[in-house]
Amino acid sequence: MRKCTYLTGTGTSGQGGMAWRGYGRLGAQLWRSRGWPQMLVCRRIVSCIDPSTGLTEEQKEFQKVAFDFAAKEMAPHMVEWDEKEIFPVETMRKAAQLGFGGIYVKPDVGGSGLSRLDTSIIFEALSTGCASTTAYLSIHNMCAWMIDTFGSEELRHKFCPSLCSMEKLASYCLTEPGSGSDAASLITSAKRKGDTYILNGSKAFISGGGDTDVYVVMCRTGGSGPKGISCLVLEKGTPGLSFGKKERKVGWNSQPTRAVIFEDCAVPVANRLGAEGQGFNIAMKGLNGGRINIASCSLGAAHASVLLAQEHLTIRKQFGEPLASNQYLQFRLAEMATLLVAARLMVRNAAQALQEEREDAIALCAMAKLFATDECFTICNQALQMHGGYGYLKDYAVQQFMRDIRVHQILEGTNEVMRMIVARSLLQE
Repeated sequence: MRKCTYLTGTGTSGQGGMAWRGYGRLGAQLWRSRGWPQMLVCRRIVSCIDPSTGLTEEQKEFQKVAFDFAAKEMAPHMVEWDEKEIFPVETMRKAAQLGFGGIYVKPDVGGSGLSRLDTSIIFEALSTGCASTTAYLSIHNMCAWMIDTFGSEELRHKFCPSLCSMEKLASYCLTEPGSGSDAASLITSAKRKGDTYILNGSKAFISGGGDTDVYVVMCRTGGSGPKGISCLVLEKGTPGLSFGKKERKVGWNSQPTRAVIFEDCAVPVANRLGAEGQGFNIAMKGLNGGRINIASCSLGAAHASVLLAQEHLTIRKQFGEPLASNQYLQFRLAEMATLLVAARLMVRNAAQALQEEREDAIALCAMAKLFATDECFTICNQALQMHGGYGYLKDYAVQQFMRDIRVHQILEGTNEVMRMIVARSLLQE
């Protein structure tokens, strides 16, 4: 069937010079012959991969808003943000005006008050425009939710309104140079001194580090192990807070990554989330949702890549026929579509379980993150392969989707750790 929808990009003839770059020479030809907006906005959408299937009318409405924003505000700039390593703060603030800065934060402090499933739907749609930028949005949302859920009323009203509007941006600080998958072994310390904690240590691979305003930090206030960890919130400009060099990365180039360093930082005790010793549990609860969010970002990239592959197979000719007539490629495209839908269903099921606070939610979140990030990377990689040599050129968006979601198999808990979580759930007495 033919259906008008917003998926991976749009533009006008005045924007074409930038907008079609992500689709390379074939995109340029299509733009000249059919018009860029028509190519991407009104295109053949196969109902079996329609991301709106099964959604309520309300969910379809905000999904459309997210797709529209991705198409108009993100996709035309995705290549430039990647190449020039631009952190698109103003674009994200525009997203916040639509309610995407605090999607599952309570409305009384400026949030949208939506469910985990609603959040997944939105992040999937936004990622079709730029997976890297949407992934940062997901981290920012996680931080805002942690403050909203575990902070005092004073902290909620102090931080959440400006986070939901994205006037201020947030970073999540758990990983350390010597503490990655074994998060409970972190050594950043916070020694209490009257009404303050004196914070010392460093965090590694922090998304937004140095460019963001609010840092949610896991630190050791007690003995060894998870029960000695607490969670503090501090602001940029705190004396003793500094940052490492900007890391050079394979993907995720629209968001900066730096080490965050604490040298005798004085943080008010009032800035603690929850009680002393609850920090590890708070961090893990944040990550359960974070795993759904990052899996949703992978879904969006994979969805866009399936459509790019579909378009390429239809247009590109080899041996006198379109690639779409090759049965091997037909089968591979069918497998990609099947994996995409399976991953989407798994992610949405886990999101619903998390929203309902079901006993199996932790394992389901781990399963969804494991399956979706692995299989969506496979989809993007196969879409690149279908483009042949063109897919390896930075003129083509498919390689950027692949690069941007590769790290999703590592962060928010590596996929090896996800296997451990699922196995533990199955084998516990």
